Amino acid sequence: MDYAAITNLPTMFFGQAEALSGKPFLWAKIDGQWTSWSYGETRDQVIRLARGLIKIGIEPGDRVVVVSDNRPDWAVVDLAVMSIGAITVPAYTTNTTDDHLYILDHSGAKAAIVSTSRLARRVIPAARSSENCGIVITIEEPADTTAGGVDLHGWHEVMALGDGDGTDIPALAAGLAKDDTACFIYTSGTGGRPKGVMLTHRSLLANCDGAYHLLKEYDLGDEIFLSLLPLSHSYEHTCGLFFPISIGAQIYYCEGPDQLAANLQEVRPTIMTAVPRLYEVLHDRILRGVERQGGKSAKLFHEAVRLGRKRYEDPDSLSLWERVYDWILSKLVRKKVSQRFGGRLKAFVSGGGPLNPDIGKFFLALNVNLLQGYGQTEASPVVSANPPGRIKIHTVGPPLKGVQVKIAEDGEILVAGDLLMKGYWHDPDTTAATIKDGWLYTGDVGHIDEDGYIVITDRKKDIIVNSGGDNISPARIEGKLTLQPEILQAMVYGDKRPYLVALVVPEESFVEEWASANGKTANLSVLAEDEGFRKALSAAIDRVNTDLAQIEKVRRFQVATEPFTTENGMMTPTLKIRRHKIRENYYERLDRLYGKG
Repeated sequence: MDYAAITNLPTMFFGQAEALSGKPFLWAKIDGQWTSWSYGETRDQVIRLARGLIKIGIEPGDRVVVVSDNRPDWAVVDLAVMSIGAITVPAYTTNTTDDHLYILDHSGAKAAIVSTSRLARRVIPAARSSENCGIVITIEEPADTTAGGVDLHGWHEVMALGDGDGTDIPALAAGLAKDDTACFIYTSGTGGRPKGVMLTHRSLLANCDGAYHLLKEYDLGDEIFLSLLPLSHSYEHTCGLFFPISIGAQIYYCEGPDQLAANLQEVRPTIMTAVPRLYEVLHDRILRGVERQGGKSAKLFHEAVRLGRKRYEDPDSLSLWERVYDWILSKLVRKKVSQRFGGRLKAFVSGGGPLNPDIGKFFLALNVNLLQGYGQTEASPVVSANPPGRIKIHTVGPPLKGVQVKIAEDGEILVAGDLLMKGYWHDPDTTAATIKDGWLYTGDVGHIDEDGYIVITDRKKDIIVNSGGDNISPARIEGKLTLQPEILQAMVYGDKRPYLVALVVPEESFVEEWASANGKTANLSVLAEDEGFRKALSAAIDRVNTDLAQIEKVRRFQVATEPFTTENGMMTPTLKIRRHKIRENYYERLDRLYGKG
């Protein structure tokens, strides 16, 4: 693929659809069976929908909000909207009606397209209350068809409107310029109201180009992607949709996190992108399975991890016998792990947040290629990634092709290149503060090592400055806490305070086992005040504290009464904790930890 010669994303797709017309492209499980849409069939759907959108009044520059679970129709909507020069505005399926209303009004959206009846119950009231959104298109029939002032259309109705129209959609798309806005990606709001990031065809194509050059040594051919992250997130939107299109790949849409293990076996992907939380979950599942099996199998597994880590950290330190034993363990242990992921996985790519190095080393020790990358929505989003065969898992790798990175005097990471956003929608002041002289000020702090790899040490906005003036990274401490088998989630707190405290969510299996062994009810609201339970959790925190500097030690803690989830607003859809929301919910309990001594 000559990325430099491509003018826009829909034109890239139409070119691939012509060349690969009969090849399977998009897969979804329907009635228990995986069903595919070929490149040619998808093209026909895109053209029909694009013509229908024109018929109902969607014009170039109009914003169209998309609220849908991951499915083939999502890609059809995205490509059809872009093909007619309109702008896709993805929104998370976890949004409330108020969240949808904010995005509809802030973006000035003319229309919204929603997939299911459940989602329509939140989108239609928002559209009814919005200033500009007069059109709602439902992919599935909504339970309530009384839109009340909103022009409600069914998916098949809009498709049918395009059947009698002769508009040459590929020719129309060919007129789009590289610097035209392709989509608004609203940040997931870890610190407040989301901003609308304007990404162009140029910026997204630059990311596809960089991803291709990162992975080309895998001898890219008929690649199989398993899509799990929401397509409304910039990471999946670029790396899970447009990059696969650019290399003529197939995309399977995962049935959901609870079906991931089964889908990995069925789909047998060659490449998969995900956030660090997924790898933490896989790590815990694998270890629990090993411990249940016990005996010789567990011993061999732990030996494979130990020797694999040693090989990664210092390959010259392995004795001849250890090298032979390591090879044997690859046949006995690592091959079985590979089969859990389908048996033909070339790489997992981790992004969207910092990966705990211990988790990364665990997978590398098992010969699972885990490439940690780094990015921001404002960079379309990937800035850098570890290259295959030259992985330094404590880093986020060197910059992608065409990306410039430098470090400011205060340590902030600055990024330049075609991958940068056009700016924030209706926010010139924040845009000017974020992009200066062509450089994106990321807000992340780090350095570039001797091999040109980026090492991120802190996040400016997340840094805790204690009352003594010390700068402390809470994410590093939280990562160590959640590696303990007793702790599922954690948030460290202590800005402008004399010492650090934490809010911890215990691991469900630990709660149940402790409660059963001590004749208690497995109810967090009750156990949070139980001295015996707190003492058991305290042991885990003490273990972490032994490896921390004095100013980093967690002096006291509270037990959260429920896990942090997207449903209760304490996690983003990409499973990063919303610190401001957690602080709001638990402020009084955290504040009490400073009441004595």
